[in-house]
Amino acid sequence: GRANPDNIIEQSAYPDFYFRVTNSEHLVDLKKKFQRICEKTAIRKRHFVWNEEFLTANPCFSTFMDKSLNVRQEVAISEIPKLGAKAATKAIEDWGQPKSRITHLIFCTTSGMDLPGADYQLTQILGLNPNVERVMLYQQGCFAGGTTLRLAKCLAESRKGARVLVVCAETTTVLFRAPSEEHQDDLVTQALFADGASAVIVGADPDE
Repeated sequence: GRANPDNIIEQSAYPDFYFRVTNSEHLVDLKKKFQRICEKTAIRKRHFVWNEEFLTANPCFSTFMDKSLNVRQEVAISEIPKLGAKAATKAIEDWGQPKSRITHLIFCTTSGMDLPGADYQLTQILGLNPNVERVMLYQQGCFAGGTTLRLAKCLAESRKGARVLVVCAETTTVLFRAPSEEHQDDLVTQALFADGASAVIVGADPDE
């Protein structure tokens, strides 16, 4: 299962949007470079939990180095479990078995940290059995999917009947910031990433 926020920005329109909301339109050459990067990504559209209204209300997001960790954390902590729950719900529906059969949960995100974590929040949203064994992973970056599936495989193979719900969710609230001529490598980050979640249920023996 997968899930994305409702706010969508076409990649072709993103350079104009990005440089406008970050008050960076005076950086003409940098914008041209960013446009070329966006074109080369072959991405058609991106989904975000934030929108222009949110950025206007939180100007610290639209600068390069303003203090903004607390605000970014608050958004991530709120939105990540919701995205994960949407993806997990679709995965359970596709699986076609009752959620009471889920024995383990692996949740991974690079977006925000909290205690109790998004794994616990997800069990509350989905109404999972409180005995579900949970693993919460942070800061796995681009190899989060591979890491979580490897762990799920080990758990599934170690216990007959185990059904492992794997959820990965991310939001760019931790990454979004204004462009900088001194840190042009960050343009790649701004051109590539978006918000979303994916989920799958892993088992080592067939369902009856």
